[in-house]
Amino acid sequence: MTTEREPLLKPVAVGELRPTQITVGMREVALKRQMIRAQSPEKTGTFLGRHMVPVVLGPKKRNYVTDHHHLARALLEEGIRDVFVTVIADLSGLDKEAFLVVLDNRGWMHPFDQNGRRRDYDAIPKSMAELVDDPYRSMAGELRRQGGFAKDTTPFSEFLWADFLRRRIDRSTVTKNFDKAMKDALALAKGKDADYLPGWCGPTTD
Repeated sequence: MTTEREPLLKPVAVGELRPTQITVGMREVALKRQMIRAQSPEKTGTFLGRHMVPVVLGPKKRNYVTDHHHLARALLEEGIRDVFVTVIADLSGLDKEAFLVVLDNRGWMHPFDQNGRRRDYDAIPKSMAELVDDPYRSMAGELRRQGGFAKDTTPFSEFLWADFLRRRIDRSTVTKNFDKAMKDALALAKGKDADYLPGWCGPTTD
């Protein structure tokens, strides 16, 4: 097992990228697709040059994505064939079982389904096209854009917020009246019940 000291950049087919999570927020994916469609191919190329997809090399030198799953899914749906990746670690010398354990323990994996339940490693899809929609992950992304919490370096931090919202806002409200659900989410995000979450920026007496 080796760890790369410097980022290694190389183009990889989007269809060959391997997820390290089970779900995405499809509303988030749709927003990224709109962004791609709204700009010229040149601007998209510049954007992708600044938003390279971080990957860990696994068995058979496959590229396992550790971030930007929503972008990768959007690129796939928009028919963009290749994307630049930056290799953050080379674990290709490990067998599959050991590799997955390392991903999990390094915080490079999020094996939780659309109901917030932890699943076995084999539940993680083998392609971006197979990722499942979690509407609460879309809520978390929108909540951050609206200032409900700050961007944070904690791995999969928006999934932690999604799980927080999942336990407090009914799914039917999220799917039938997203705007109302977001008003509830903003109020919840400022409360003390959320102060343990990464990027919390609620009221303080300090």
